Amino acid sequence: MGCRTDHSQESWLPTSAQEIKALGWDRADIIIITGDAYVDHPAFGAAIMGRLGEQAGLRVAVLPQPNWRDDLRDFKKLGKPRLFFGVTAGNMDSMINHYTALKRIRSDDNYTPGGKAGFRPDNATAVYTKILKKIFPETPVIIGGIEASMRRLAHYDYWSDSLKPSIIAESGADMLLYGMAEQPFMQIASLLNRGVPLKSLTNIKQTAFFASDPGKIQSLKNSKDITIPSFENCKKSKKEFAKAFKITEESSNMINQPRLIQKTGNMFVVINPPYPAPDEKQIDKIYDLPFTRLPHPRYKNKPPIPAYEMIKHSVTLHRGCFGGCSFCTISAHQGKFITSRSAKSILNEVKKISKTAGFKGHITDMGGPTANMYKMSGFDENVCKKCSRPSCIFPNTCKNLNFDHAPLIKLYQKAISTEGIKKITIGSGVRYDLIVKKNKEISKRFSLDKYAKLLIKKHVSGRLKVAPEHISEKVLRLMRKPSFNYYKEFDALFRRTCIENKLKQELVPYFISGHPGSSSDDMKKIKEVMSGFIFDKKLVQEFTPTPMTLSAVIYYTGIDPYTGEKVSTPKKPWKKRQQKNQLMS
Repeated sequence: MGCRTDHSQESWLPTSAQEIKALGWDRADIIIITGDAYVDHPAFGAAIMGRLGEQAGLRVAVLPQPNWRDDLRDFKKLGKPRLFFGVTAGNMDSMINHYTALKRIRSDDNYTPGGKAGFRPDNATAVYTKILKKIFPETPVIIGGIEASMRRLAHYDYWSDSLKPSIIAESGADMLLYGMAEQPFMQIASLLNRGVPLKSLTNIKQTAFFASDPGKIQSLKNSKDITIPSFENCKKSKKEFAKAFKITEESSNMINQPRLIQKTGNMFVVINPPYPAPDEKQIDKIYDLPFTRLPHPRYKNKPPIPAYEMIKHSVTLHRGCFGGCSFCTISAHQGKFITSRSAKSILNEVKKISKTAGFKGHITDMGGPTANMYKMSGFDENVCKKCSRPSCIFPNTCKNLNFDHAPLIKLYQKAISTEGIKKITIGSGVRYDLIVKKNKEISKRFSLDKYAKLLIKKHVSGRLKVAPEHISEKVLRLMRKPSFNYYKEFDALFRRTCIENKLKQELVPYFISGHPGSSSDDMKKIKEVMSGFIFDKKLVQEFTPTPMTLSAVIYYTGIDPYTGEKVSTPKKPWKKRQQKNQLMS
């Protein structure tokens, strides 16, 4: 059954020539091409960028999931934009979207109506860009989204088992915006609208581009240039690639980041440092944009879009994650510093959801990359400015970290008191290592016990999923995850609270098999230990090396870039599957 809508066609950004004509436009200023179906919801990057452009008075159209296998008519049907094409593979990396950890083709795609596969190509960002550069060679193409962001420098590509250069070189894009790129997107759109040529915009923060001579580009105030090992040197030497990654990751964890330069062929990839994380007012403006929160009417008679069904009644509280997990792309994409929305903005969104057609009173998530990092930051920003730690909580919790859960408790209480809201459950992952193994004074000061009990008593939908990921201390160190003893303590707290309140709920852990450093014996140990806990075998995930993560670098090089230590990794499919089978049997 298709989506219900009480909005007129004009409530969405146009997706066809007919819709553009109906608005009285001669053409669009910006055309955003995405590998996802077009859902006008703040959880979808293309929708955010489109609404921002619209708010600035620009004419923005969206071209969702164009056919790249026929005569390419989809790429031509909206015409040529006045300013530029914006290209994104969508909310997911297209290769992770398409393939399992064993490189088998997936049979579904949650970002397509009915979950049907086959509506976007492999390496969607590069494929779309090459097509556009062929059809419209003079029109700038700017790429962004997680797929482009995590491939901005030389990277290991698991699916071809090879080292690849920056996606700028592979795609032919004119510019790349990395991370949560609202600020560079709007600055570039404004400058191009004033007639400034894109080639001259070499000092825009949070952008990446090709330069023939980095010495001739505009300098950046308060930012030094750092040259990392070239793509060719990285390809020749795994140690050089590990070195390049270490420099890149350490730089990305600083407040004041340098500009990174990497020689690639006869050109240089230049990565300008990012904008400061948006403040509360800035991020509120993004989430307060006039989203319909619905799929476009073009999907009216099509099956539901699974990804939308999952998040349509959820609310994003913050961006960023200071967990620093080795296998995760969040901190490399969104940053480790938390940017939180105001309670007013969040509660206004809760009210909006409460009035939508078909809503039955259940908010299915209030969280972000992590459920319980809302409003958290360093006590003293000057301390943070000197820090390049990838994680604020591993191998120990930073003494400068304010991890007070009181603002989150207060927010839950206000949200559940909103008219029309009957229930709020938390779907985002909970970092239980922020809650347990703290003394009574710290627990009281940061409302840890109070938060845990409120969460367990009021905000669990039958099962609370958490991610210890492994049991082996050696593997957990490589993952930058806490000791399994933290999980044991949280499990005891969870069970005790459920018994005291007569609740039939389960704490369900996620584990990863096949991670660098992990062995079959480790998997056997997990099975033995988990015999005393609730354990859903379906939640065991096989490790997939994703670009620009520490785990992927260790997988490819066999080296820990920080210690130089050699790390064994299962690479053959049968060995990878054997590890998972140890838990599944």
